Amino acid sequence: MEQYIETIIVGGGQHGLSTSYCLNNHGREHVVLEKAPWAADAWRNRWDSFTLVTPNWMIRLPGAEYNGDQPDTFMDREQVVAYFEAYIERYNLPLRFGVEVFSVEPDHNGFLVKTSQGDFRSDNVVVAVGFYQQPRFPSFSKNCDPHIHQIHSDHYRNSGLLPTGPVLVVGSAQSGSQIAEELNESGRVVYLSVSTTGRFPRRYRGVDAAVWMQKMGYFERTVDQLPSTQARFAASAHGTGKNGGHTINLHQFARDGINLLGRLQNIEDNRAHLAPDLHENLAKADQFELEFVQEIDQYIQQNGLDVPEEFLPDLKDGFAQEQILDLDLKAAGIRNIVWATGYACDFSWVKLPVFDSDGLPVHQRGVTPVAGLYFIGMPFLHSGKSGLLYGAAEDATFIADRIATNNNDVGKIIRENNFQYSQRIG
Repeated sequence: MEQYIETIIVGGGQHGLSTSYCLNNHGREHVVLEKAPWAADAWRNRWDSFTLVTPNWMIRLPGAEYNGDQPDTFMDREQVVAYFEAYIERYNLPLRFGVEVFSVEPDHNGFLVKTSQGDFRSDNVVVAVGFYQQPRFPSFSKNCDPHIHQIHSDHYRNSGLLPTGPVLVVGSAQSGSQIAEELNESGRVVYLSVSTTGRFPRRYRGVDAAVWMQKMGYFERTVDQLPSTQARFAASAHGTGKNGGHTINLHQFARDGINLLGRLQNIEDNRAHLAPDLHENLAKADQFELEFVQEIDQYIQQNGLDVPEEFLPDLKDGFAQEQILDLDLKAAGIRNIVWATGYACDFSWVKLPVFDSDGLPVHQRGVTPVAGLYFIGMPFLHSGKSGLLYGAAEDATFIADRIATNNNDVGKIIRENNFQYSQRIG
């Protein structure tokens, strides 16, 4: 038997929970459907030593803004999970765990939501599954020798769970660089295939990089202020909150004994073929950091701030490493590959005409052309803070306010008229 619920939120991560909180404040009926059997599933699946890369003061779920005595430190995995569990319990949010959503389909002036626990009808659907949904592997990963143990960074837990022997880490954004550092510290021989990802200093002139970004308006930038729309999905710059937070520098990696490689292009006959771009990528990371600190220096000068000068270490060790173009995996003894190659998203289960040629939703601040259908939790949904714990409250408030307005009597009349849109172009 079908069940009617005014609003269905698909996904119980930070943005789904934030939207639930805001709808509670409006007194609107809703439910959050979460595929996992427990809260904070994405955070539970991070590696054992994981910490947030953003400081605690940026944790701002609505009604649970961080107010502890360590705003400049970084929550670890267990603390993040506990935070989410307490949030759900404190506000009695209506979650249903273990419910997989198979499809969202048009149904008169509302929606039919088909799930593993039966069908629902609703006036509104909020898609809150995020953007980083499915671990992505390059097609040539299938060419690897079957004796090489392959995992995605999403499934990495600690060095001790990998077979003995050297490790090739592919990808040098936040996950790849942090995992490579941990493996090296555990005594593993590590090869790291680097990309063009930039580098932030963890702290500069006595202040955390996140504070400078907040002061300089980084988190308030909107999509139209980016160099391109694709910049919304750029890899996050090197950084870590581990051990109180420190700068991740690939030159320091080279000094510490990590073998740096260019971008991995292919694997054939147990040989890794690498692009001749290692030194170029290192230079790009250096330039990224230089431009960032120059921007900070300019901001300090323009605002007359009294902060001490600082000169960051000018490391060059990575440039001294030979550019390897062809690596014999067997000869190098590599028995493990950690693919830190990002994630793919799939919205094909949303059976409504709201997607562009890349399969991404067309929207204005999460509001799609189909009345009652919303997206939340995507990078630059509205601004640089969208997709972060820091921006969950702002985006959720906007969408919940829109739902509350559109579900009054006048709004329902408008929705009835707008239904013709999806029928006309569907």
